[in-house]
Amino acid sequence: MKRYANLDEVKSNKSFKDLRKWQKERRTKVKDLSVNIEQSPDKKIQAIQENRSQTSYTWIGHSSFLIQLNGLNILTDPVYAKRMGFEKRLTEPGIALADLPEIDLVVISHGHYDHLDFPTLKNIKGDPHFFVPVGLQFLFNRKGYNKVTEMNWWDQCSIGGLTLHFVPAQHWTRRTLTDMNSSHWGGWIFQTEQETFYFVGDTGYFIGFKQIVERFSIDTVFMPIGAYEPEWFMAPAHISPEDSVKAFIELNARYFVPMHYGTFRLADDTGPEALERLKREWKKQQLPQEQLKVLLIGETVM
Repeated sequence: MKRYANLDEVKSNKSFKDLRKWQKERRTKVKDLSVNIEQSPDKKIQAIQENRSQTSYTWIGHSSFLIQLNGLNILTDPVYAKRMGFEKRLTEPGIALADLPEIDLVVISHGHYDHLDFPTLKNIKGDPHFFVPVGLQFLFNRKGYNKVTEMNWWDQCSIGGLTLHFVPAQHWTRRTLTDMNSSHWGGWIFQTEQETFYFVGDTGYFIGFKQIVERFSIDTVFMPIGAYEPEWFMAPAHISPEDSVKAFIELNARYFVPMHYGTFRLADDTGPEALERLKREWKKQQLPQEQLKVLLIGETVM
């Protein structure tokens, strides 16, 4: 079985001993889980259902976005699961599955359960084409999905006037006891003649950001900011809010849309903590406020 690796062979998965150490450390922390990221009071459900001409993006929660681009409806890492492991979902999805328009494309960043949820995929409206990292097509085919394109880092594919690029990330993956890193992980770039979106996926801070900016001029980046605490454990696989700002500066992008926080309790940080650290670092770096697009859950930018 082929195993995939990070750039420079950086190891981002931890040992059982490290996991026990983290669990012991976690018991000493007291976190306020009563404050969650708010739902948008002005959800544009009818507008996104009818839209086939205007660029928009809607945060469903965690790493799940509906992106409407070039007349296509795209979902990123759609996960509507009510639980993740032993933890309940902290917030409801911003747009109900039944309220989504018919989907044309689904992109998957990697195989972890908080990014690849087959019960969600089963209930998506339309007949979407799935774009997945190399190593995952067999699993999709076994589940009955045949409109699947498998891609490796730096591969590209054009569909409906849109060019998709699969780009590196620093992470790891596993769905069973025996399939550690048997499929790849990465981010997705959506490129049209007018604009370029970069969906980072799950990643630690890494040299790949500098490689990506050498190849692409990015308008909007969907950047993870959560699941970073404790940093001694999480840093290789989950970028901190401070490093996400550093990466944004390196990418020379126009807009920063934070994601991967406030939906599932995957680590010791909370959604509000991640957001507060992001805003503090943004101010420290004296970046223009209009470039930071913090969304409420279910909020749409059109």
